Amino acid sequence: MRTIVFSVVILVGAALFLSGKGPEGYAIGDKAEDFRLKNVDGNYVSLADFPEAKGFIIVFTCNHCPYAQLYEQRIIDLNRKFKSRGFPVIAINPNCPDLVKDDSFEEMQARAKAKKYTFPYLFDEGQKVFPAYGASRTPHVFLLDKEHIVRYKGAIDDNAEIPEEVEKKYVEKAIEALLKGEWPEEQEMPAVGCPIRKCKLKQGGIVNEEKTPPGKGKKP
Repeated sequence: MRTIVFSVVILVGAALFLSGKGPEGYAIGDKAEDFRLKNVDGNYVSLADFPEAKGFIIVFTCNHCPYAQLYEQRIIDLNRKFKSRGFPVIAINPNCPDLVKDDSFEEMQARAKAKKYTFPYLFDEGQKVFPAYGASRTPHVFLLDKEHIVRYKGAIDDNAEIPEEVEKKYVEKAIEALLKGEWPEEQEMPAVGCPIRKCKLKQGGIVNEEKTPPGKGKKP
């Protein structure tokens, strides 16, 4: 049954979920600007709130996407493994809640509580942060060092559907390299997930979708 479910997810979303040419954003080696976004606890969070951090695991993710759900426990595990070593997870929901009700702030709060998130889960109100990063899907990871330099971006690992069959843990390997004072060997891998749901306000106050094209950032 589990294999069937995974197969359906893959077949339904294959054309949209795999990376191709994507929006511009931070390249490897660029310095990311700080942000201040609302957390599910009602407080506002920025990178400056973590002065002792050695870096950050920025994850653009959401509630509704099947791939975000498949990666959810792995995101929780990343924070559990690396927060104490100086690399906390900062999760950001970039989707337009007018288009995806399951990604509303209230639903974010409910999911964070149900899944017992131990990291901030922020709402990208106005959808200003994800375009700056060049995120195109959920989940999409950007690994920053202490100076907010982008050192890795893309997929968490090489098997979205079956965690037990993961062979390459891209984010973990990249963090281990940074902890050694080195650049990651693999600095960019195609993110696999659902296209970010972007909205724009048209005349008459009607919100329509402006889809972010499938894609990945530029190669370093």
